[in-house]
Amino acid sequence: MKNEFGGSWTERKVIILEKYVHAYLKIMNNKNFHLTYFDGFAGSGDIKIGKKESFKVIAGAGKRIIQITDPIGFDIYYFVEKNENKRLQLDADLKATRNDENIFTVTDDCNDALLRFSAFISSTKKRRGLAFLDPFGMNLDWNTLESLKGLGVDLWILCPTGVGANRLLKRDSDISDAWWERLERFFGIGRNDIANSIYQEYTNTNLFGEESLATVKASKANQKLFEIYKNKMLSIFDFVSEPYIMVNKNKSIMYHFFCASNNATAVKLANSIMGSAIKK
Repeated sequence: MKNEFGGSWTERKVIILEKYVHAYLKIMNNKNFHLTYFDGFAGSGDIKIGKKESFKVIAGAGKRIIQITDPIGFDIYYFVEKNENKRLQLDADLKATRNDENIFTVTDDCNDALLRFSAFISSTKKRRGLAFLDPFGMNLDWNTLESLKGLGVDLWILCPTGVGANRLLKRDSDISDAWWERLERFFGIGRNDIANSIYQEYTNTNLFGEESLATVKASKANQKLFEIYKNKMLSIFDFVSEPYIMVNKNKSIMYHFFCASNNATAVKLANSIMGSAIKK
């Protein structure tokens, strides 16, 4: 079982992360930290890119990251996948790539596993971590992310602004309570704050001169959603990188991919890597 089909942006995302990990481990060499790599939505290993009738298979993030060992590797690799069948496939692929007792795969919800990861990193000043979160839809709760506050963790996260949040925000703002609750859990703010950022009211006049108020979704809603998320992220981390914006074949925004850290050098490095990727 392989991950679902993705576009060219899928491969770019993995390459950006891989380049950052290379640089991260070089910086951490000889710093005497215990290093943990955490992947909260690890999938099944390989990824199919392209259309069903003409696709290629690439190695996913996990298989690439565990092969980076020069000058050092991570002390612990922790991969979380909620689907048991995918987790078993991932486990087999990782062991076939590098059989190491410090590589762990678990079947769990990322929200629960991330809390354990945060507690593990915070238990001593000698621990540092790099987390990669590529959530399925919006299955990541804001209060879980808050557990990373103040920790020595560099976070790479894919925010589903277009394929997740924006699709829930209907043009006329007529959204069910269940959808609003999902948005609130994801962004960590109330529905009124989300609505005030995304929707605008205007006066509509009909042919008889009668006026009524109408609500419409603002243009560039995807970018506004990212700004909400970025501003919230700055309540957890000191620095947030510029995003690598991923679009579909129609040039519609799907995701914002970015790095957050309490280390200015980390975000400067992330910006450099993504800047190079954008130029290609």
